[in-house]
Amino acid sequence: MSTRKPIESWLTDMDGVLIHEGTPIPGADAFLKGLKASGKPFLVLTNNSIYTPRDLHARLARMGLDVPVASIWTSALATAKFLDDQRPGGTAYVIGEAGLTTALHDVGYVLTDHDPDYVVLGETRTYSFEALTKAIRLINGGARFICTNPDQTGPSPEGVLPAAGSVAALITKATGKDPYFVGKPNPLMMRAGLNAIGAHSETSAMIGDRMDTDVLAGLESGMETFLVLTGLTAVADIDRYPFRPSRVVDSIADLVAEI
Repeated sequence: MSTRKPIESWLTDMDGVLIHEGTPIPGADAFLKGLKASGKPFLVLTNNSIYTPRDLHARLARMGLDVPVASIWTSALATAKFLDDQRPGGTAYVIGEAGLTTALHDVGYVLTDHDPDYVVLGETRTYSFEALTKAIRLINGGARFICTNPDQTGPSPEGVLPAAGSVAALITKATGKDPYFVGKPNPLMMRAGLNAIGAHSETSAMIGDRMDTDVLAGLESGMETFLVLTGLTAVADIDRYPFRPSRVVDSIADLVAEI
């Protein structure tokens, strides 16, 4: 087995790695402080497109975690970057919240329901039947279908919530059109994030709590991968997948010494 180069930059998922149901996971603060002290570039990633990086910075700060706005990378930002590369100055009908609409505005997109280039589906707390109907009609009329992330469910204190991937399936069933998913496990999100901080995959590591998104995305991007057991994956789940993380650790606390 070939030995990897030392890790010079870190990417880490947020939910299940740094926080759990609004509470910091022990070791998260020490890990973030270690990263900042080391001067190594890093990104905190989330497939959730609801919040802007500034929103997430404030939410994490209230939990006692200091993550600079520039170190937060969301599926909304990755989607905006993708669309800006594909069709600069385009138009989109968006189902989503401020994280997604702000990211698209910031790259010069016009949000409209009149013959848009794209229908862009993201996370929202309230999926409107009227909005979904409009999205279906626009896609049937020729708009290209983009979804920020394929997650089928998301966490909440009351239990699981349907997420963008589940709603995308409804639209696909009604239109016969599959979306292009930008977020994890698409390595596009990871590579765009690495480019944003000037990092290279061969000297970068990805930390996550899910095999099907975090570890897969890191693997397909050429990064070293660490699976933590503080989120959605148990040790018994790992062998169900045809790929493995580079290492499995109990929590982010076990990686503080690796920085």
